[in-house]
Amino acid sequence: MYDLRNVTKRYTRGKDTVHALDGIDLSIGDGDRLVIEGPTGGGKSTLLQMLGGLDRPTEGEVILDGTDLAGLPEARLTKVRSESIGFVFQTFNLIPTLTAQENVETALVPLGIKAGERRERAAEALDSVGLGERLTHLPSEMSGGQQQRVAIARAFVKRPKVLLADEPTGNLDESMRDEIMDVLERLWKEHGLTFIMVTHDSAIAKKAPRLATIRKGRITVEENAGA
Repeated sequence: MYDLRNVTKRYTRGKDTVHALDGIDLSIGDGDRLVIEGPTGGGKSTLLQMLGGLDRPTEGEVILDGTDLAGLPEARLTKVRSESIGFVFQTFNLIPTLTAQENVETALVPLGIKAGERRERAAEALDSVGLGERLTHLPSEMSGGQQQRVAIARAFVKRPKVLLADEPTGNLDESMRDEIMDVLERLWKEHGLTFIMVTHDSAIAKKAPRLATIRKGRITVEENAGA
């Protein structure tokens, strides 16, 4: 699935050079569930952006199924993101003027899927996250937890190979956090995809079957940590 080789990301901040990632080597297999944790500013979200093709490394290779994302032209990289990678973010990123169903359908538009099939697949995806009766609700008419479920449905509706989640429970209370994690883990098992999640929540990190810790741009990986 993923093979990262000497992935380095440097930023210039004033007169200083910041190493967000400093020579990361990491392999992630098909169907793996990896949790990435570490202090704020340690590089964990930068790593997730590399995995999703949302940013490119200064040096190194980010290989997904034999293709180096870092070297792809932007048009091909956009196609890989649209077809193969689902994203869930802390801030939901729903379009406020669209219903839940319409928000989920937006993930299918770049794939050229016809309107009727988009509606059908969006309804099925929302039903799979427990929102089958909220298809016509706007984001403002839903709780934070419900909005995150819409975002999860949007990520899964295109049937990706990879799900990347950046602090998906960061804006939720503890009980809602557990519900969202239950949904994500159930869908990961049902769909057999690769699930990579960034979190600052130690309770989630302790349950990870594989845990990567990033500090000052360097990574360590523990197998079966807390699982």
